[in-house]
Amino acid sequence: MILVVFAHPYPDRSSANRVLLGGLEGVHGVEVRSLYDLYPDFNIDAAAERWALERASVVVWQHPIYWYSMPALLKLWFEKVLTFGWAWGPGGDALRGKRCLWAVTTGGDENDYQPDGLHGHVFGAFAPVMEQTARFCGMEWVEPVVVHEARQLDSDGLAAWAAAYRARLVELSRWEPLLDA
Repeated sequence: MILVVFAHPYPDRSSANRVLLGGLEGVHGVEVRSLYDLYPDFNIDAAAERWALERASVVVWQHPIYWYSMPALLKLWFEKVLTFGWAWGPGGDALRGKRCLWAVTTGGDENDYQPDGLHGHVFGAFAPVMEQTARFCGMEWVEPVVVHEARQLDSDGLAAWAAAYRARLVELSRWEPLLDA
């Protein structure tokens, strides 16, 4: 099973994320947990989230970039769900061997994410927090899906990204979880 943990505080305003999620409809074994729909009061049911994670072989964190990071509810989700003794530390091997894909949208274009661009760094400079979180929990980090200029893409551009995202998840669904020998 592929678990998509989706976090967008204003999903009705994000045509890019709606189209990306829509492209996953009908893909066997994909479950989407829309955090802002499930927990508008930020009262996360950690047990339910852990149960969903335990059933997954691939975990996707999908969200827009917010202030060079993730939306607040996803950060809280990390704090409440990925706990000591469950996701990391002694006995914390619930996520070990699962693959982790970061699917992220940005408002800026690739040129904005250059040393001389608007954000002063290549986009990869903003990935270490996500990557290290996955690795710290024993997950295998896979190459992210990064959709730049999400607000400016026309319907054909969005459809192309949705098809690529769908294909990526279908590809990941065919992989077996990695287990320590």
